Amino acid sequence: MINIEIPKFMGKWYVIANIPTFLEIGAHNATESYQWDAKKNVIDVDFRFNQGAPKGRLIKIPQKAFIHDQKTKAEWRIQLFWPFKSAYLILFIAKDYSTTIVGVPNKKHVWIMAHKPHLPPVIYNKLVAKVKSLGYDITKLQKVPQKK
Repeated sequence: MINIEIPKFMGKWYVIANIPTFLEIGAHNATESYQWDAKKNVIDVDFRFNQGAPKGRLIKIPQKAFIHDQKTKAEWRIQLFWPFKSAYLILFIAKDYSTTIVGVPNKKHVWIMAHKPHLPPVIYNKLVAKVKSLGYDITKLQKVPQKK
């Protein structure tokens, strides 16, 4: 298991590719921004994307994340609405925190994310290979269009 430094993980991440949830089908310009709230011991998550097209309707889905595994900080619980929480696993983080892979335990959804909206093909292909090695079905992996 990997260990996550929460302050380094915070900030804006671009969704480069995913096996989408029903909410994300057809998403463009998808980003997740994380902000640590020390007073509440929670991570504020700002997930947003344009629906169906690069300039489609902006969808904002605020969420809360709770660090579940206090030792590694790599397993969170995401709360879209109270009282339900779902597992959120940080499966990979680059040494420089430039890219990450996040997934769910049943392997139905996965996200490749980066701090920049585009990745060189060689890096993207290595991340896809990592997703496959983690047991996710990469035939369901979709690139998320990001405006340049």
